[in-house]
Amino acid sequence: MRSYPRNSPEAAARIVSLVLIADGDASRAEFEALDQLDAAKELGLLAEGLTPIVRTLCEDLLMSTYGSASMMSSVDEPSLAALMAEVDEPQLQRKVLRLALAAASADAYLADGEALVLDAAYRHWQFNSGLLKSRSVNSETNNPALTIAAPNAQTPRAHAA
Repeated sequence: MRSYPRNSPEAAARIVSLVLIADGDASRAEFEALDQLDAAKELGLLAEGLTPIVRTLCEDLLMSTYGSASMMSSVDEPSLAALMAEVDEPQLQRKVLRLALAAASADAYLADGEALVLDAAYRHWQFNSGLLKSRSVNSETNNPALTIAAPNAQTPRAHAA
């Protein structure tokens, strides 16, 4: 997988993009949620700048799957750690999480792949609050209900010296 400069708009957008594709379906609702938040501009990209990042990420993941059923099959813990390490500025981390959470919650369903990426961000960026408050099942739809704890901007973080 290609790398981007640390804390670059592309590195940040790639993490949001990973949440978009993590369930195998980058839905219209997810893109609309990001458009409403002006995500591309928030991340320092041109208005249409998120789409090329999503495309490049898909290409990178497809190149590493070698016939596997899922693009996410090549996203293991070391890969997630490397992606998260490219964004180490706390304010940018909070911005990425806010946008990723908006995308993940847009369809009111938190897929396992989305939870995996979001949980990795919380762990690697050392946010104190847990990712999921609950993943209860909605009895009407038989889908897990999405309840996510947002990163607390006021929470102090421990920084390695």
